[in-house]
Amino acid sequence: MRIAGVGFSCVDVYDQLNRMYPTGNSVDFVIHMRRMGVQASMVSAVGTDAYGDMMIDMLKAEKIDVSHLGVCEGSTAVFKMELNGNDRVHKEKIEGVMAHFALNEDDRRFIAEHDALHTNLSGRIERELPYFRERGVSIVFDFSTRTKKDIAGPILPDVDYAFFSYTEEDAYIREFITWAQALGPRIVIATLGELGSLAYDGTTLYRGQIVPAEVVNTVGAGDSFCAGFMYGELRGWSIPESLKHGARTAAGVVTKFEPY
Repeated sequence: MRIAGVGFSCVDVYDQLNRMYPTGNSVDFVIHMRRMGVQASMVSAVGTDAYGDMMIDMLKAEKIDVSHLGVCEGSTAVFKMELNGNDRVHKEKIEGVMAHFALNEDDRRFIAEHDALHTNLSGRIERELPYFRERGVSIVFDFSTRTKKDIAGPILPDVDYAFFSYTEEDAYIREFITWAQALGPRIVIATLGELGSLAYDGTTLYRGQIVPAEVVNTVGAGDSFCAGFMYGELRGWSIPESLKHGARTAAGVVTKFEPY
């Protein structure tokens, strides 16, 4: 099995704490998948600066394939961060070289060799998804908190696994994930923070529980849950088993400052 993360990569910088780490939704995802024993690649771009070197060194240390992690003249993307208690706060996004990120033909051929790819809205490859699906690549798409039909609707027909983040189980999110799954994904998952998770496969609405943990930083909780769930799904586990594995993976992350 081979998994590709495609899209946004950056360095989270906490100026007040004098701490930083390389990250990005797909970056976190592939690191967790690799630690679970899955071959993983990262297709993205970094700049010709110390942050870019930090990203490359970290991914290599995690044994992630960086052959298609482009190094472009300029600055690596940065997120300025703060902590509100133990909850991360995104203050400012500085796109740097990611502002011009786009796949070339060699990238497309490389990604098509994988069994699945993970991306999100910041990756800006939505128009590329049909190309990969036609070549048998499963699409894992993290919509984060974008639980709006006008945003998700045009993308969902080209997605196999759709992940959303929401605050509670209410009538809206139940109707939303039912609507979303009908547009094409095999499974739609909504994480609900400390209230657990939901998954819908077109037949059954599954509910997952959290694994209690002492929270240090919530950054990476969603990405790690996604990786844990997808590991189980791609291994042929049941949806309840995959939800449990997602929760266990997320619980192991929130106890640390870094997202992996």
